[in-house]
Amino acid sequence: MSTSPNRRDFLALTGAAAGAGALALTGCGGGSGGGTADDQGGPRRGGRFRALFTGGGEQETIDPHAEALAIDMARTKALFDRLVELDATMAPVPRLARKWESNADATVWRFTLREALFHDGKRLTPEDVLFTFGRILDPGATTHFAQPLLSVIDLKKSRSAGKNVVEVALKRPSAEFPALLGTLGTAVVSSRYADPAKPVGTGAFRLKSFQAGRAFVAERFDDHWGGGAYVDELRVLSADPDARGNALRAGEAEFGYEMSPTFARTVRADSSVRILAAKGGTAHAIVMKCDQEPFDDPDVTRAFKLLADREQLVRVVLAGQGVVGNDMFGKGFQYYPEDVPQRTRDVQEARALLKKAGVLNKTLSIYTSSVASGFVEAATLFAEQAADAGLRVKVTTGASETYFKDQLTKGVMGSHRSGAMTIPNYINDRLLTTSAFNASGWRRKDFDAAFATARATTDEAERAALYGRLQRTVHDEGGLLIWGHPDWLNGVSARVRGMEAAVPNTMDSARFDKAWLA
Repeated sequence: MSTSPNRRDFLALTGAAAGAGALALTGCGGGSGGGTADDQGGPRRGGRFRALFTGGGEQETIDPHAEALAIDMARTKALFDRLVELDATMAPVPRLARKWESNADATVWRFTLREALFHDGKRLTPEDVLFTFGRILDPGATTHFAQPLLSVIDLKKSRSAGKNVVEVALKRPSAEFPALLGTLGTAVVSSRYADPAKPVGTGAFRLKSFQAGRAFVAERFDDHWGGGAYVDELRVLSADPDARGNALRAGEAEFGYEMSPTFARTVRADSSVRILAAKGGTAHAIVMKCDQEPFDDPDVTRAFKLLADREQLVRVVLAGQGVVGNDMFGKGFQYYPEDVPQRTRDVQEARALLKKAGVLNKTLSIYTSSVASGFVEAATLFAEQAADAGLRVKVTTGASETYFKDQLTKGVMGSHRSGAMTIPNYINDRLLTTSAFNASGWRRKDFDAAFATARATTDEAERAALYGRLQRTVHDEGGLLIWGHPDWLNGVSARVRGMEAAVPNTMDSARFDKAWLA
């Protein structure tokens, strides 16, 4: 398997002259292409844009339904569009679908499509949308990420309902169906799409070349329904964190994905680099397995939550680049109950609860790994905080390569993080009896039934109230000690305009079609 390029490989890929660090690519400062606007003017066209992400070697893909890595998502976002995107609060907003509506019980949805062209010049039709759903749901396609989410679609009963309207029938009520279409692996492809190496999309960029684990080059698609991109050419490259930071500072790249808090501090005084910091879109947690002793007792999980010094965890582990958590996923997102009081540290109360449960004389362990930044540090610091109540917590480190699978079966506590997703999707993926990634072992039939009711409720206010109750239940009784929400940090060259701070999986994340070079 190939790996992310080192410094020498990166310079060769970007065309930078080794040794001097001079750019062989013209136009990165606006020297090529149209437009004469200065820094104070409006958007200008021209130039090449280089975006750096952690690579995945030969596992990288430009198949929009098999995307699994951030670098895959950036490339497919350039080439394709979804029917629906998610805004900063994880609420659905129009993309290829201009609008949508459902019947009274949310079992049939009608989407009105935009006038959009594919890269081969053909117009977007309802048949393309139905073909896309069929491809995603192909039972032989085991790598299609959205297949479980979209299995609610009854493809046989779905149909074209006119020139630009597609009617999608569902197997059960789903008031959240439009939001599902804004998730990973749902981009619309042409009904002529057959070879992932030859993508046929409606995206703002058209493919020039792709080499897994190395580079991706695309050019502006001038007939894009949204007006097309500003830059002439987009390059999405694989690079490790150090190489991303060095390239940004040397002027050899315009964008670096997921930069560290240390890098963000380092470049505060560097006028050549800016940090785009999106608040609170992800979650860091310690999970306690509610299906195992002692965490099958809600008093014990509550005691552990009371032991956490969240401010210290954010200050030390996240270097202050984040906000404290309140043991619920999705802070700032649609359906997050902001009125739940912030849980604060209370060592005396925690000790009393642990003593009552007979846990103080036991040694418990946290299973963690260096697979994600901050996991080992947070586990170690929390163990020190737990000692303030006389509790013995041992930190056990596992293999990075298999951690997320191993953590489901090893230990009674573990390190956990989640990227940005809708709150219903998080509950569906992590907190139901049947959830494949139920790291906290939270399995309650009454909770499952309440979730089914919530996602079938068509009245938005009532649905929000139901999701709020589910979140409060997890806050009070569940095994999630969500101690912090890290800022999402991307780096851009000071020349870049038009890009906004955004967490992954939202509409404004990796919006290279909006970027322009001053």
